[in-house]
Amino acid sequence: MSKILLKNAKVVNENSVFESDILLENDIIARIDSDISDANATVIDLKGNLLLPGVIDDQVHFREPGLTHKGTIATESRAAIAGGITTFMEQPNTNPQTTTIEKLEEKFAMAAKDSFANYSFLFGGTNDNLEELKSLDKNACSGVKLFLGSSTGNMLVDNEVVLEKIFSNTEMVISAHCEDEGTIRANMAKYQEMFGDNIPIEMHPIIRSAEACYLSSSKAIALAKKTGARLHVFHVSTGIETDLFTNAIPLEEKKITAEVCIHHLWFSDEDYAEKGTLIKWNPAVKTKTDREKLWEALLDDRIDVVATDHAPHTIEEKDNPYTKAPSGGPLVQHALLAMLQKEKEGVISLEKMVEKMCHNPAKLFDIDRRGFIREGYFADLVQVNQNSQNQVKKDNIFYKCGWSPFEGVTFDSSVARTFVNGLLAYENGSFAKEKRAKRLTFNR
Repeated sequence: MSKILLKNAKVVNENSVFESDILLENDIIARIDSDISDANATVIDLKGNLLLPGVIDDQVHFREPGLTHKGTIATESRAAIAGGITTFMEQPNTNPQTTTIEKLEEKFAMAAKDSFANYSFLFGGTNDNLEELKSLDKNACSGVKLFLGSSTGNMLVDNEVVLEKIFSNTEMVISAHCEDEGTIRANMAKYQEMFGDNIPIEMHPIIRSAEACYLSSSKAIALAKKTGARLHVFHVSTGIETDLFTNAIPLEEKKITAEVCIHHLWFSDEDYAEKGTLIKWNPAVKTKTDREKLWEALLDDRIDVVATDHAPHTIEEKDNPYTKAPSGGPLVQHALLAMLQKEKEGVISLEKMVEKMCHNPAKLFDIDRRGFIREGYFADLVQVNQNSQNQVKKDNIFYKCGWSPFEGVTFDSSVARTFVNGLLAYENGSFAKEKRAKRLTFNR
């Protein structure tokens, strides 16, 4: 039996901050108490550092299979645990796409071999795979992903009859990328006529506009209400969309939920001048007012989850004219640090941050025994030193693509240790040779 005793932790869990010891036995949290001793345990003194549940990221693109020059399950999950993310849900727009049960299980086999973090995958809905989706067991994976606006990978679902059938024929959470394709195409045609391929990057949030987002999100929500489907709107990016969601009922009772991503909380359209295509995402980073409204909705519980939409591209791919530069960027290593910085600035509390990044993804996707620091739960834990500055630079970035939109930023906190299923998987820049990641299971 493997035992680790964590002493003198400042635990952040379930709307509380308290000092405690934590005993880990094999892959489980065995005991939480104020003064634990165990002669058979390896003792690690946290010296009053924060101890958080491992972060659960419900939206990443790790690029395997088929796009592995950008990233792999191994490289990006390794970067994730360095950033305190112990569990990820990966998206279906790889090559081949994850739109059959066979391809879904092939991805699980890859992750079982290579992943440093716990894993699940979303099954991609398309205009023509309804029967395959209907045969998918509700506990097989984290949920269904629909692209209601085209993004990286051609998986746009634009057949409204099929869309309603998908909403009517699954018990799983439907996670949706919501941008109205007609609006975007009309805007793109207008600006291409004006600028050709060299559209100024500042036009990105005008082309992929707030109106395009709101039109698509509101249609998806109306369809979810009509069919009774369980809808989760990914990467909300506009202030006007936040009014589509409610805080009148607890998360456990919501049928329609929302996520916001790190980049929409951190950047605004004022950053395009410096960052250029490095902060080109779909949906686009929009105005400071949009960013303020997103924070308001996150803090008042209309928005339920914070995620990354980690989507690496090579720097050579990003260094292209607007129409050829892909959308997306790498974020898993620095997402928790960015939120901790906002806590230092007084924007969000530690308790609320942990709720949005750890507790709520576990609740929303019905994940078995993760997302909380509880006896009997899997020992996914993150030690954070709030007094250890961390400057993001090329020689400490773990992404395969080798760059970060946060390069040059100095965070006031560092991830000191990350435990995955009781294994000390990451410690101050070093990684364990062993992997103990597990496929997620669900309580549905």
